[in-house]
Amino acid sequence: MPTVVLMDVSLSMTRPVSLDGSEEFQRKNLAVHGLNMLFEHMASNYRLEFTALMAFSSLWELLVPFTRDYNALQEALSSLEDYDKTCIEAALNGVNNVVQQEWGSGCPCQVVLVTDGSLGIGKGSLRHSLQTLKHRGEDKKFPLPFPFPTKLYILCIANSEELQMTDAMDNLEHLLCLSGGDGQIFTMEGPLCMKSVQTMFGRLIDHAYSPFHAVLHCGNLSSDVQVFPRPEPMVVDEEVEPMPRAVSTDLEIVGFIEIADISSPPVISRHLVLPIAVNKGLFLFYTSMAKWSLYFCVCLRPEWYGMLYSQADSKKKSNLMMSLFEPGSEPLPWLGKITYLGPVSEAAENPYGEDDSKSPFPVQPPAKRSYAQNVTVWIKASGLQADVQKILRNARKLPDKTQTFYKELNRMRKAALAFGFLELLKGVADLLERECTLLPDSAHPDAAFQLSHAAQQLKLASTGDSQYADFDHNIAPMHTDFSS
Repeated sequence: MPTVVLMDVSLSMTRPVSLDGSEEFQRKNLAVHGLNMLFEHMASNYRLEFTALMAFSSLWELLVPFTRDYNALQEALSSLEDYDKTCIEAALNGVNNVVQQEWGSGCPCQVVLVTDGSLGIGKGSLRHSLQTLKHRGEDKKFPLPFPFPTKLYILCIANSEELQMTDAMDNLEHLLCLSGGDGQIFTMEGPLCMKSVQTMFGRLIDHAYSPFHAVLHCGNLSSDVQVFPRPEPMVVDEEVEPMPRAVSTDLEIVGFIEIADISSPPVISRHLVLPIAVNKGLFLFYTSMAKWSLYFCVCLRPEWYGMLYSQADSKKKSNLMMSLFEPGSEPLPWLGKITYLGPVSEAAENPYGEDDSKSPFPVQPPAKRSYAQNVTVWIKASGLQADVQKILRNARKLPDKTQTFYKELNRMRKAALAFGFLELLKGVADLLERECTLLPDSAHPDAAFQLSHAAQQLKLASTGDSQYADFDHNIAPMHTDFSS
């Protein structure tokens, strides 16, 4: 996950800070010290991370484009210049441009904003930007939320007491909320000094840049590995009380499956699996995949699975990769439940056949589903118009088409109730009443009764009253003494 470091170089960052009665430092010096600490950590533990460095005041500048050369990033920090007032909105527009130009809008990105909590003054200040959010045209929209997934970390070279003396903290929290809320604000604890800034950046490192170490098990074999980037906790929406599920540090290989059977499954994330030390077990896993064209099924935690596989960067270099499936016992429907899979040797007969001409997949569902049912789709206006016209065509052929008329009417009624489209029911009721008034003198008397009855039932359902708007209720034809 690439990182953009956004460094505030406005005049407010040059305010002096006295360190234990010794020489004075500027807030910018504290920020540079903290960023150097972050870059040194990433060079040692997160060396595969792409990082860019930007500086901003009223304008923004890309100092170092995305790179893995952390020496270049530290050199750029040592030559920062001071500029004018703070304009965070302009800086965020710069982040948007830089990230989309390099990675597009599908790549998640982390943004580390280092500032002193000063919001700027006048037009262009964060306070002014947030106050004018609802009064902007499409051409001057606020850059947040970004079009790509983002985690925004705001590091303030100020303590919380200083920020709360003004509305700075409230505005920064609003900014974090606009970004999607997936991030955090870090402030310094105690006096402004080197130790406090180290503690603050240490909290950022622990939260977002700590390496994920795990143990990969396969029977009696095990190997210490690092998974990069760090797997994010998943929240399953279908649960009654959603709880984040985190990947365990004990990864258990539960089986092997041929590439042809698993094909290209849907995954939520992909990760490199790197050995922490030279390990024969990991080398054995890798060579087995290459020789037998296998994927390894990995249990990440109870009812959450992934797969290990080899992916080549070039003809001479390949990597061990791990992809995570959606949490659940049946992430790939054509395989069935993962816990039901077992060794071929335990089957009564080889499910692949003696010459590998068959396959046990896809697993057939226990109940055969019917695909002949009409599904109501109103993605486009033409779909809705076609359904209404079908009802009107059958209405004009009453009583011969009574059963078809009520079948289509009930299908439309259920869809409208499911979508909360109560206005449609009222509109169709008005159309049926109009059709009733346009019936010719030669029309069957039953047609007028059925149209009036159907219109009345739709009007009652359009009120939303549970007595008449029951989803499972069907409008039945009105019983009359007339015969066709």
